Amino acid sequence: MSSNQHHGFDGECDRLPLAHLAPDHLAPHLPLPRFSAARRRFLKTSAAIASGFVLSNCARNLSNVNLGSGDSPSPTSNAGVAKNPASGKLYIYTWANYTDDELIKGFQEKTGIQVVADPFDSNETMMAKMQAGGGTAYSIIYPSDYTVIDMVEAGMLTPLDHSRLQGLDTLRPKWQNPVYDRGNAHSIPAVWGTTGLIYDPQKVGKEIDGWSYIWDNRKSLTRQITLIDDVREVMGATLRTLGYSYNTTSPDQIKKAYSKLVQIKPTIASFLTTGWEDQLASGDVTVSMAYSQDAIKLIEEKPNLKYVVPKTGSSVWTDTMVIPKSAPNPDAAYAWMNYLLQPDIAAGLVQRLRTATANQAAFDLLPPETQKDDRLFPTEAMLSKCEGVAPVPARIAEVYDQYWTRLTSS
Repeated sequence: MSSNQHHGFDGECDRLPLAHLAPDHLAPHLPLPRFSAARRRFLKTSAAIASGFVLSNCARNLSNVNLGSGDSPSPTSNAGVAKNPASGKLYIYTWANYTDDELIKGFQEKTGIQVVADPFDSNETMMAKMQAGGGTAYSIIYPSDYTVIDMVEAGMLTPLDHSRLQGLDTLRPKWQNPVYDRGNAHSIPAVWGTTGLIYDPQKVGKEIDGWSYIWDNRKSLTRQITLIDDVREVMGATLRTLGYSYNTTSPDQIKKAYSKLVQIKPTIASFLTTGWEDQLASGDVTVSMAYSQDAIKLIEEKPNLKYVVPKTGSSVWTDTMVIPKSAPNPDAAYAWMNYLLQPDIAAGLVQRLRTATANQAAFDLLPPETQKDDRLFPTEAMLSKCEGVAPVPARIAEVYDQYWTRLTSS
C-alpha cells in the first residue's frame, strides 16, 4: 500500500540482532534520516456505503468510508479495553484494507464508541494531509514503519502511555523494540508482510524461486514484467541478487545494482505499486513484483497465481498504529489499540483480511493451515535472508534517487 520491513522489523531478519538492519553509524540513539523515496502499499478499494457499518476491503478504487451511525453513543464499561474510553466517535485514518464491518461492530458493542474510518492510498497522501492541518480530525493513524520516523521527527505523535495499553507483552520480541520506534514509544505494529513476485506457474512453465528468473529469461520477457514504483524496493531486490544489503550505503554497490537493472530494462512493462493486478490476471504481463498482502488478495480471486519470497532475500515491512498529538479523542484511541491487541480480535483479522499479525498470542490461536501459510508467515529460513528497509543518509539517498531517475526515465 499501500507501504517496507519484517517480523519486527527491528533487525535484518527475523532472528538477527537489530544492529543488522541499519548501518553502524545509524545507531539507535541518533536521529534517523528520512527515506529517499517512500514506499506505497495499498489495495485499491471501492467503498460501498450503506446504513450501519460498512467498509469494503476487496474491491478497487479508493474513496472515503464512514463506519457507524449516530453522534453520541453511550460508552460501556470494559476494563479489558481501556481506561474510561471516551464516548462519541473515533476517527481513524488507515489503509483501506485494514479493517472491516465485523471489527467495527465488535468494537462499538464493547466500548460504545462509533468509528469513522477514512482510507489513504499512500504514506505521502497521509503526511501531506497531516502537514496541512487535516490530521486534527483523527485519533488513530496507520503509518508505515519508516513514516513513523518522519512523524516523530516532525513532532506529530503522542508518546504512548504503556500503562494504558494491555497486551504489548504478547507481541513477538522483535516487535517489542523495532528499529523504527525503539520500545514502541510512539507506535504499535498493526500489520506486516513481505515483498516478492507473483506469477502464473502454468504460463511461466516452471516454478520461480527468485529475482534471478527475470535476468535469466530476459530475452523472452520483453515488456512482461512490472516492478514496484519504489526506488528502495527495486534497488534493494537487485542488491540482494548481487549479495549486498537492501540498505547499502556504498555508492559503488548502488551503481552495480543500477547497471544490473539496465540489463532487464526491456522486460519492464511498467513500474506499478498497484494497478498491476488486472494486467497479471489477464495475462498481459507474466510476473509482477508485489507486496504480499496485495498478492494474497489477488490469489483469492485468481487461485492459478502464486506468490513467492525470492530465495536470495527480500524486504519485510510493518504498518503501525499511532496517536497524533492533535488527536481529538485519545481515550478512544487507546481503546481501539487495546481492542486490536486482544489475541482473539487480532486472529480474527488474520482470518478475514489475510493480514499477518505481530501478536504471538494471536498467531497461536490460528488454525495450523493458516500458521503454515508461508505467504502470510514466511518460514524462519525465508526470513533469515530478509531485511527491513532502513533509512540511509541524505547524501546516499540522493545517489539512489539519481540512478532511479535514470532507470525510470530512459
